[in-house]
Formats: sequence, C-alpha cells, structure tokens
Amino acid sequence: MPPRRVTAAVLLIGDEILSGRTQDANLAAISRYLAPLGVQVAEARVVPDVHERIVEALSSLKAGHDYVFTTGGIGPTHDDITADAVAAAFKAPIAENPDALEILRSRYVSRGEALTEARRRMARTPKGASLIRNPVSGAPGFQIGNVFVLAGVPGIMRGMLEDVGHRIEGGAVVASRSVRANGLREGDIGGDLATLQAGFDDVSLGSYPFFRGPDDFGVVLVARSADAGRLAVAAEALAALIRDVGGDPEMIDEAG
Repeated sequence: MPPRRVTAAVLLIGDEILSGRTQDANLAAISRYLAPLGVQVAEARVVPDVHERIVEALSSLKAGHDYVFTTGGIGPTHDDITADAVAAAFKAPIAENPDALEILRSRYVSRGEALTEARRRMARTPKGASLIRNPVSGAPGFQIGNVFVLAGVPGIMRGMLEDVGHRIEGGAVVASRSVRANGLREGDIGGDLATLQAGFDDVSLGSYPFFRGPDDFGVVLVARSADAGRLAVAAEALAALIRDVGGDPEMIDEAG
C-alpha cells in the first residue's frame, strides 16, 4: 500500500500581515520544513487579531487537515490573543503553565530583568498542551491536539520548528521536476498541458510563467508526485510537449 497523503494548514495571525506592514516569510519556511517529512501544506489562511475569526478559522482547519500550524499572537501585549483563541477552539481552559513560567523566570533572571505581568502572559497555555521549545528567545510555543502554535517572528518560528519534526507522522514525500521553456507563453501550451494532465492522475502538473523583459520570458512546467517513476515519465512528457510547439526544453531538478 502506498504511503498516505498527509496534509497541513498554516494559519497566519496578525493585523500587521493584512495591512502590508509585515511581509510574511513563515508560510514558505513551514512548507519547506514539512515537505521532506512527508507532509504537504494544502491550505493557508491569514486572519486578523480578532478572537472570533481565529477560533472560526482554526476550528475549520484542524478538522480538515492532519496538522495545523499557527504563527503570531503569542507575545506579551494585549493583542497577543492566539493562546486564548486556540483554547476556545478546543473548548479547553487556559492558565499559566508552570513549566513555561519557570522557563521565562530563568531567562529573565539571568538577564537581570523583571518577570512582569505582561511577560507572564507568554506562559499561558490551554489545558493539555505540551510545550514547544524556543531556542532563540526562550518563550515557548505549544502543541494541543494536531495544532502547533508558533511565534510570528520568522527567526524564532524557524527555531521552534526544530522541536516539531519528531512529533510528526508523515506520509508520502512529494518530489518535483521542472522543465523551463524560454520564449514560450502559457497560451502556446495550455490546451496540450490539459490533455497531458488527463493522462497523469497520479501526477500534478502546473504552469508558471516568468517575465524579466521583452526578450527574456517563458514558462516553467512543473510535475509533482510521490512516485519517482511516474514523475520521471511526466517530466519527459512535459519536455516533449515543449518540443512539439517549437520550444527548447531545459530540465531542472528540484527537491520538492
């Protein structure tokens, strides 16, 4: 039996992302981290710092995917409401986690700083949650059920991911092969690509145009599959399609 498809969703939380003040880098980092583990990010949403909106989105995503990753909203300020919203989505009480509180106390004492009430907010987790280590800034994230709650700052979030991999049960690892065709447009290959896709129900085929100037444009065709043999066949079929319309295919190997 082939490995099952395991999917994840990413919930990006924060008014600053929606306003454009902050440019998200976490979605790509999470996708790249999970792919070799056999987990495919299948959905992503961005929601504001509004309790009801976070609860609604999280409730939907955790029911529809094997794993959910949230980023943002677990700091010490009034608008950091992710922990409360996650608790509400799981219908769980929330309180200071003694282990998280001790982590924070040790960190701030070692730096000669006070553990203020605002900082203590970062120790609050839903009942039943397990902590996710934060090797960068100390304040931990947490896991409850199939949901991983991570920081929004990209450098901190990536550090937290290192304590996530061992908790994941992955499935099929999807690889990709790309074929570039300089000088072609999507309209040149659109119909043939649709016909080709109909013959590859176990391979996902995609088309991605690029334009860097009037004389530097083209399209990259991408095949994705967990079956290495079928992936190779599909990549050759994409190259043949490009040749058939007068292009010169360039094969590009990729990790995923």
